[in-house]
Amino acid sequence: MPRDAFSHVRTWVFDLDNTLYHPRVRLFDQIEQRMTDVVMRVTGLPRDRACTLRSDYWAEYGTTLAGLMHNHDIDAQAFLDEVHDIDFSALEPDPHLAALIGDLPGRRIVYTNGSAPYAAQVLKARGLEAAFDAIYGVEHADFVPKPERRAFERVFARDQLAPQQSAMFEDEARNLAAPHAMGMRTVHVAPEPAPAGHIHHHTDDLSGFLSRLT
Repeated sequence: MPRDAFSHVRTWVFDLDNTLYHPRVRLFDQIEQRMTDVVMRVTGLPRDRACTLRSDYWAEYGTTLAGLMHNHDIDAQAFLDEVHDIDFSALEPDPHLAALIGDLPGRRIVYTNGSAPYAAQVLKARGLEAAFDAIYGVEHADFVPKPERRAFERVFARDQLAPQQSAMFEDEARNLAAPHAMGMRTVHVAPEPAPAGHIHHHTDDLSGFLSRLT
C-alpha cells in the first residue's frame, strides 16, 4: 500500500469503538446490555424481544438511540449518560498506537456515534488522549448518527476540515460510504474485509497499517 495514497491528508478522523481498540475486548457488549434495558423500560417488551428491537433500530436508523428518538421520543442525553456508564477495566493502554497516531502529520480527531465524554474515557483508558486534537460525539451532529451524510457534514463543519484532504478510519463499512462520497480516503478497520466500492483500504491491524504511513 503506497504511502503516497495518504500524502495529501491533513486531517485524520478515527471512529472509536472497535476501531481504537480491538473487538475482542467486547466493551460494547456492556453498552448493548444497557441499551436493551432502556428498550425494555420504554416499550415494556421482554428482554429477548427488546434485544431484537434494539438491533433492528441500529440497522434501520444508524443507532438504537436514533430509533428510540424517532419512535418513542426519548431524552437523548439521558440515554447516552445511562448506556455509557460502564466498566472500562477491560481496556489496556497502547503506547505504540498512541505514538503512531501522534506522528501522523496534521490534525487528528475522534468521531463516534457514542458521546464525547464516553469517548474521552475510552481514550484515557487506552492512553490515547494526548494523541488527538478533538473529540466529537453524536451530540455534535445534533444526535443524527453515522452513516447519514448530514451527520458527517455537521461534525466536519464544526471542525472546519476539508474532506478532500482527510482520511477516515472506521470499523463499520456502511459508515464509510458518506466520507468516500465527500472525497475522503477511507480505511476499513475490521477482522474481515467488506466488499464495498467506497472502501479504499482494509486492515485488521491498525497499528501495522499506521506504521506504514509514518
